[in-house]
Amino acid sequence: MTDETIQSPPDPNAAWRERTFGPAAARFGERREAFETSSGIAREPLYGPSPGGAPGEYPFTRGVQPTMYRGRLWTMRQYAGFTSARETNKRFHLLLERGQTGLSTAFDLPTQIGYDSDDPLARPEVGRVGVPINSLRDMEFLFDGIRLDQVSTSMTINATACFLLAGYVALARRQGVDSKALRGTVQNDILKEYAARGNYRFPVGPSMRLTTDLMAFCAQEVPSWNTISISGYHIREAGSTAVQELAFTFSNAKSYVRAAMAAGLDVDTFAPRLSFFFNAHNDLFEEVAKFRAARRIWARMMREEFGARDQKSWMLRFHTQTAGSMLTSQQPDNNAVRVTIQALAAVLGGTQSLHTNSRDEALSLPTESSVQLALRTQQIIAQESGVADVIDPLGGAPYIEALTDDVEARALKLIAEIDEMGGSVEAIERGFVQREIHRSAMQWQREVERGERIIVGVNEYRTDEAPPEIFRPDDSARDQVLDDLAAIREERDDSAVRASLGAIERAAKDGTNLMHPILEAVDRYATLGEVCGLLEGLFGKYRGPEGF
Repeated sequence: MTDETIQSPPDPNAAWRERTFGPAAARFGERREAFETSSGIAREPLYGPSPGGAPGEYPFTRGVQPTMYRGRLWTMRQYAGFTSARETNKRFHLLLERGQTGLSTAFDLPTQIGYDSDDPLARPEVGRVGVPINSLRDMEFLFDGIRLDQVSTSMTINATACFLLAGYVALARRQGVDSKALRGTVQNDILKEYAARGNYRFPVGPSMRLTTDLMAFCAQEVPSWNTISISGYHIREAGSTAVQELAFTFSNAKSYVRAAMAAGLDVDTFAPRLSFFFNAHNDLFEEVAKFRAARRIWARMMREEFGARDQKSWMLRFHTQTAGSMLTSQQPDNNAVRVTIQALAAVLGGTQSLHTNSRDEALSLPTESSVQLALRTQQIIAQESGVADVIDPLGGAPYIEALTDDVEARALKLIAEIDEMGGSVEAIERGFVQREIHRSAMQWQREVERGERIIVGVNEYRTDEAPPEIFRPDDSARDQVLDDLAAIREERDDSAVRASLGAIERAAKDGTNLMHPILEAVDRYATLGEVCGLLEGLFGKYRGPEGF
């Protein structure tokens, strides 16, 4: 048999390749030498076929961008926030210097619920875990030396998202940055707080109004901002399964879409800026399948159920964080291995952004050395492993395709059950979501205690070892937070603050968008506690269902 008689198999991706790369492949970074194995074997951009369709095409099972990481790597973020805005700013600069490509901000508990640091309820918690933000002055300290048009910033904030976004926009104005140039995300997902996390302040109805007011404001004023990061992460951290994580997250997402449309927003004006936040857990292949199924569920939901016409409205974009609940205080170095596997799952699943937890977070806030190791984990996966050189490298594998189908089918069944109850708000108010998460968490714990589920270093392979170095916050910095708060109250124009708070009250009563008067109040150095205290007086305070 001669070489001429050997027929090459047909390329199942020929049509996709022509559409994606065409004759100008170089513009996508298709340099052959950059995508070869150590043996000189060229890595093709896509292998298949896969029933998930082509990357960058509906229903996006194989990825939301046609070239995925061959065109651009995911954003590497490390969550940071502690003691004070000044101290957190130092950590931000350290991370940026060491190669981080986006900022991710952790706020302390009083800030997340809406209390000033000198409130008697807040004082014991100030700056212990997360950065306290009382006013625009703290935002100025937090981003000192950082141009807001040069970074993408994620803020894990929900009940008080309007205040924190207003602070970011007001700070951008002081820097001379147009709000239309700002890029980032506020989590702004209050429903999962009622179901899984507990950092709420106002009742559901007013909270949903604040969420949609922020979405409407950004559509006009901050168009490149992700107005909500609908979070499955905290649902999973509370003990849910992978299937429940998707089902409860997408049920919440449907409630937000309905609320925004009921407020008069066209679906294609806000849906392209919706983003998601998922957990990367230990079961490598189930997690990959979960991410692939998530894209398919969202695409079909938006197109078929909500009638979205813009393809960007169908594209599920998500940030991933490795599983904090899987970190162990025993043998903490083992956590570096767990985080690597979880991060790999996120990358193989096609995440757009990733945070890798530090090995010592089960013991304390992370040290600088452990944060660097967590960041290096992402960089090594990106630059040394080869997994970023191929789009959806596991797509087409029988196990992955079967798992993707099974996760999708089970999640859709649970979503339908919630729909029959009247949607996620009703399911949360009945306590259904909370009970289901609790059952799953209890089952997991019992399996660990019985030895049916092995946790290395916890119920097997245990050793005695000296505790590692841990990070200890600077308590004197907490005093500085209180001093700064007192100083801003002395320096500001109190009459201007009172006038701006009055404008918030009028907007709350007459139904106009609250973001504009909140931005004005923040710009005049009204404090978080003043704004949220006013809103609580008008809206009331949330009380959960009995037993939760």
